[in-house]
Amino acid sequence: MLHDYDVAIIGGGLVGGSLACALVSTRLRVALIEAVPTVSAQHPSYDERVIALSLGSQRIFDAMGLWPDMAPEAEPILKVHVSERGQYGIARLDHAEEGVAALGAVVPARAMGVAIRLALDHADNLELRCPARLIEHRVHGDGVDLDVQMDGEIRHLRTRLLVAADGGDSSIRERLGLKAREHAYGQDAIIATVTPDRPRTGVAFERFTESGPLALLPMTGGRYSVVWTCRENETADLLALSDEEFLGRLQDRLGYRLGRLTRVSSRRAYPLKFRLIRNPVQERLVLIGNAAHSLHPVAGQGFNLGLRDVAALAEVLARSAVTGGDPGAAATLSEYARWRGRDQAGTASLTDTLARLFVIPWAPVRFARGAGLLGLDLLPCARHRLARRFMGLGGPLPHLARGLTSPSSV
Repeated sequence: MLHDYDVAIIGGGLVGGSLACALVSTRLRVALIEAVPTVSAQHPSYDERVIALSLGSQRIFDAMGLWPDMAPEAEPILKVHVSERGQYGIARLDHAEEGVAALGAVVPARAMGVAIRLALDHADNLELRCPARLIEHRVHGDGVDLDVQMDGEIRHLRTRLLVAADGGDSSIRERLGLKAREHAYGQDAIIATVTPDRPRTGVAFERFTESGPLALLPMTGGRYSVVWTCRENETADLLALSDEEFLGRLQDRLGYRLGRLTRVSSRRAYPLKFRLIRNPVQERLVLIGNAAHSLHPVAGQGFNLGLRDVAALAEVLARSAVTGGDPGAAATLSEYARWRGRDQAGTASLTDTLARLFVIPWAPVRFARGAGLLGLDLLPCARHRLARRFMGLGGPLPHLARGLTSPSSV
C-alpha cells in the first residue's frame, strides 16, 4: 500500500523539531505536524526562558549541525555547587576534573527553536504541516491512518510510524489511555531571572531547602535563571510579592554567594508532577519527550532525557532506512524500547528520589543528607560517576550523543 510518509511526528516543539532535524540525512519521508503557527524569531529579552543542556545534549545538537547557531547565545556551565540550606554538606562538580571544556550549557529556548527552524527550512525529505492538528489516528497492520485538521478541513494521511512528541498534555497519550506511574508533588516551580552584583561566570547552583530545591543557572550578561520550588500553598504569596520583597526572600535562601541580588524579572509558576509511561512504545507508535515522561526539575534532566530519546530513535530509524526496513515494524521499535527503557526509568527514579529525599525534615535524614554531600565532595570516583550521569554520558550512547553523524551518513 502507498504511504504518504515513513514517519509522522506530532508536535513541532523542541523535541519533535529535533527529531525531524535528526532524520534530515536519511531516506525517510517525514511529516512534522504542529498545531501552533510558526512565528518570526523574537528578539532576546531579559527574562527569556532558558534550558540547561547537558554535555551529551550539546553533542547531539553539534552532530546535527545545530550547535553553531546556538553557541553565540549559550553560557557554558563550568562548575556546579550543590548544598542544603542550614546544613554543613557541600558537593562541587568541576569541568576541569572531568576533562571537558564544560559540563553543559544554558541556552535560550528561543535560540534553540530558531536553529531548528533554519535547519528544517532546507530539509528535502520533510513536509511541515502547520498549523495542523491531529484529530484521530487508526493503526491498520502496515500503517497508521491520520485525520489531520488543516485550513479548516480534514485531510487523510497515512504513515508507517507515528511519533508523539506533543508534550506533557499529549492528546495521543490521553486517547490511548496508557498506564503510567504518576503523582503530584504538591509543589510549584517559580521561574524568574535575576541579576547579582557579583556573578560567578559559569557556576550553577543547586540548593536544597525545606520547601524543595532552588536552582540558579548562569546566563549571558551576568544574569541567572531561577527555578524556585515551593509548596503549592506558598505560590500565590510569592508571586504577589514586590520585586524587592521577592529578592529578599530569595537572598535569604541563597545567601550571598553571588553578592546582592539587584534585579528580578516577572515571575511565572508551573505545577510539578511525576509521570513515567510504562510502555511508551505501542504498535507503530512511539511517545518521546514529555509525552513519555515528566520529571521534577531537580538536576535539570527533563529536556535532556527527551533529547536522548530523539538521538536513539533517530539512530534506530536510520539503520532501518539503510537496509530498506520498515520504520514502524515491531522489531525496529523493540530495539528502541530496549535501548531507552533503562535510561528513562533510571533518570526518572533518580530525580524523583532527590525531590522527595531533600524535603524530609526528620533530623537523622537531614544528617544523612549532609554526610552524603560531604562524602560526595571527598570521593572523586563517586563525584565522577554523578557528573557523567548528569552530563548525559552514562550507558550505551547513540552516535549523535557521541558527537557522530547517524549511521545513514557514514
